Amino acid sequence: MFNPLSALWGAFSRDIGIDLGTATTLVSLDGKGIVINEPSVVAVDKHTKRVLAIGAEAKEMVGRTPANIVAIRPLRDGVISDFDITEKMLHYFINKVHRRRRLFAANPRVVVGIPSGVTEVEKRAVHDATLSAGAREAYLVEEPMAAAIGAGLPVSESVGSMVVDIGGGTTEVAVISLGGIVVSRSIRVAGDEMDEEIIQYARQKYNLLIGERMAERSKIAIGSAYPLPEEQTITIRGRNLITGLPDAVEVSSVEIREALTGPVSLIVDSVKSALDETPPELVADLMEHGIVLAGGGSLLQGLPERLSEETHMRVFRAEDPITCVARGAGSIVGDLDRYHKALASTQRGTLPRSR
Repeated sequence: MFNPLSALWGAFSRDIGIDLGTATTLVSLDGKGIVINEPSVVAVDKHTKRVLAIGAEAKEMVGRTPANIVAIRPLRDGVISDFDITEKMLHYFINKVHRRRRLFAANPRVVVGIPSGVTEVEKRAVHDATLSAGAREAYLVEEPMAAAIGAGLPVSESVGSMVVDIGGGTTEVAVISLGGIVVSRSIRVAGDEMDEEIIQYARQKYNLLIGERMAERSKIAIGSAYPLPEEQTITIRGRNLITGLPDAVEVSSVEIREALTGPVSLIVDSVKSALDETPPELVADLMEHGIVLAGGGSLLQGLPERLSEETHMRVFRAEDPITCVARGAGSIVGDLDRYHKALASTQRGTLPRSR
């Protein structure tokens, strides 16, 4: 239903969609697209509890801070682990979007993407943190639904669409039809788990202790889920656990793929499990249209080929997969009436519309 008051406020504010990710937060501004893409990291002084840096600046401090400064990731596995820090981070990003707006601009309406497997308490935490950070109205949408909308899938039509959204903390699998999620799976295995497996592999095989950033760099450079046409190598650097001295080891893409076997297999199994519960008519649609990959984790080399081989279906990445959830959230906040069913099915009436 058209709300004239909301329309009037909309003339003075720019509503935003947020992909509040474990690893990265993206903000989509209604009418302007992606305006913020920064790490979900906050640097805090342990003694004074004062926030020193947020986003990209804080990410640079990870593993390099003095004893009194700690770099915190306030979200773990896609949910809030530190409410106060998350609120400050959201406030920073919302203000950063609106700081160039005129003085009397209204607070924005905000749509935030959340994992489909979160509890009502976790939903409430995200909702309250968004309002506390300065949103006029806060809405939640399940990440696979937002990713599907951002990827341009026909979510409102009577045709089945399947999206696999692989982020930093969670992997979301969903079959969508007629504006709602028919089957979904949410597992807390994604990019972070892949990085951790690479760290453990280097420790066990080479007695080399490497950091998260080195593990992530090697995953991006030569990580894969399927044999590559031409295998590659990379030099990883860290501390030798036997000598205690700096050391460097050259590892191959075959070894990194071996390290990633566990997380990749769990993602494949979750996709197959969702397909197993999908009604036959929708399976027929999926066989015709394929499975869409979204999220930063979907950029892992060979993942579409691996999933295609396992599911016997066409699998392809969405255009600009990293921004799908944020773009979808931005589309939703720009047309709340059209996508109201998606919000209602997510919130199940438990989160009242803020006035």
